[in-house]
Amino acid sequence: MSSQPIPTRVVLLSGPSGSGKSSLAAVTGLPVLRLDDFYKEADDPSLPLVEGSADIDWDSPVSWDGDAAVAAIVELCRSGRTAVPVYDIATSSRVDHETLDIERTPLFVAEGIFAADIVERCRELGVLADALCLRGRPSTTFRRRLARDLKEGRKSVPFLLRRGWRLMRAERSIVARQTALGAHPCGKDEALGRLAAAAAGRCRTPATR
Repeated sequence: MSSQPIPTRVVLLSGPSGSGKSSLAAVTGLPVLRLDDFYKEADDPSLPLVEGSADIDWDSPVSWDGDAAVAAIVELCRSGRTAVPVYDIATSSRVDHETLDIERTPLFVAEGIFAADIVERCRELGVLADALCLRGRPSTTFRRRLARDLKEGRKSVPFLLRRGWRLMRAERSIVARQTALGAHPCGKDEALGRLAAAAAGRCRTPATR
């Protein structure tokens, strides 16, 4: 690993699907890397299935390319730009690529349901400013997630209802897992406060777990 100083750091923003990660990231005014764009494609043989079902388990980190996500984060921190895939959730495929250029911005947000899975790696690489896990009421998350997914036509209605019910029941354990991985659990207001602190240079890099 290079000994050169890293001019930019990342805040990893995790939380259950529908917890408001994208909306929160958008209001910060910081550049945003969408970690969901690093999902594997539908024909990838390594995709996991929901136990006892023929549904692909898109909520398992095995369905996601964490290595590529970390590589993109490190490249952004070191050079200010990187190539990222454009992922279409409805077709479960990468439909394009684009260049994300954050120029000399000292902080950016990487948000997605698997952000907590790379907290330790980003910490070890010296690029982590903070790691957050948005949490709220499971019933509220369920309604927000379903409304978004139906509006965007992400998957079939039966699939979305099965997934939504499963995730609502599992939400507290999802938050507990992401917390154990090093993400600080918090609501929107606290998350915004910690993001402001990180932007001001008062980083709260999580300790080794």
